[in-house]
Amino acid sequence: MTELFFDIPGNPRPDRAAGGFLKTRDGYRLRYAHFLPDGQPARGTVVVLPGRNECIEKYFETIRDLSARGLGSVIMDWRGQGASDRLIRNPMPGHVISFDHYAHDLDQLFTEIVLPDCRGPYFVLAHSTGALIALLAAPRLANRVQRMVLIAPFLGLVGMPLSMRNIRRILGLLYWIGLRRIYASGGRRPEQAPPFGTNKLTTDADRYRRNMSLWAAHPQLTLGGPTVSWVRAACIAADMIQSPAFVERFRIPTLVVAAGADEVVSTRAIEDFARRLKTASLLTIDGARHEILQEADRYREQLLAAFDAFVPGSAAEAVEAAD
Repeated sequence: MTELFFDIPGNPRPDRAAGGFLKTRDGYRLRYAHFLPDGQPARGTVVVLPGRNECIEKYFETIRDLSARGLGSVIMDWRGQGASDRLIRNPMPGHVISFDHYAHDLDQLFTEIVLPDCRGPYFVLAHSTGALIALLAAPRLANRVQRMVLIAPFLGLVGMPLSMRNIRRILGLLYWIGLRRIYASGGRRPEQAPPFGTNKLTTDADRYRRNMSLWAAHPQLTLGGPTVSWVRAACIAADMIQSPAFVERFRIPTLVVAAGADEVVSTRAIEDFARRLKTASLLTIDGARHEILQEADRYREQLLAAFDAFVPGSAAEAVEAAD
């Protein structure tokens, strides 16, 4: 691949963009990007952690929002998705063996890119699977990150008759008899984008079509459903971070944002978890669907206002940029 970024009309890369590929300790190439803010010097750097089946380009709008606040951004395609190396021969399923691998990759991103090359202080803005990874990595992030904003963290599924722990047990059987790479749900990515009216991610038709146009123009950036191994690994991670021992040790000031109309992850599980964390506050945005950063302005702006109130200095810079 010769291109680093994949632009489409209506979604060009932000200015002052750079990036490259990390080589992980187990030999995979992971694409990352670093964006400087419009004004100098930067007031800090936000490490943006996407969800499952997302890529750097999907966050171009958010990166511009952060830039307007005087904040630089660093973002990475997780192993097995986006323009990073796939982990199995079939490039379509979303696959990972353990979420610890994601946490190790995040640690390497900090060690090799964020700490040496990016201006502090450092913050995390994470969505769904990315938020679960941020929680799992919190013991190492505690001495690096000043604050985290976690959007719709993947702690439980909507509409499942089984708990994450029971799903883990069932998938564990499939995993250990050698069926770890088959689809657990979803199957192959459809050839045609699903109609907007059927989507569970956003109420914003324009942002939905923008993302579907990105997938259509660059299908190599997207995935089908997750494998048995991926879902099992997610269940293990979610169980781990909700244990009493983990909750007691959690120290990073964190804003947890839930989507009131989420049909993907469990808002109740998120709210219950956030209330257990001594250093966390909770915001539920009524009416918002799962991808709040891809949502209609009336929901998205609530999230950005909460970010401004929580992250030191970002609100003042945003006002200055608007003037």
